[in-house]
Amino acid sequence: MTTAHDIIESGKPARLRPAGSAALTPAQQPAGPFEVAAEAHRPTVRDALVTGLLVIYPAFAAVAAILAGLFLTGAGSV
Repeated sequence: MTTAHDIIESGKPARLRPAGSAALTPAQQPAGPFEVAAEAHRPTVRDALVTGLLVIYPAFAAVAAILAGLFLTGAGSV
């Protein structure tokens, strides 16, 4: 892997692209974690189930934690 030290010590001048040239087009850059990929697909049942689990599970976990806290503090014996 090339490091910054290798680049500096190589003695070659840095070649930067001119400011007036066009940047890379989106098709040449990979999609980031929050960008839609170029080959977007239709939602499937699997996508719906995963989304449901990501939304429902934390809600149930929060309710269970509250109930467990109430039970452990003895609030349930009132």
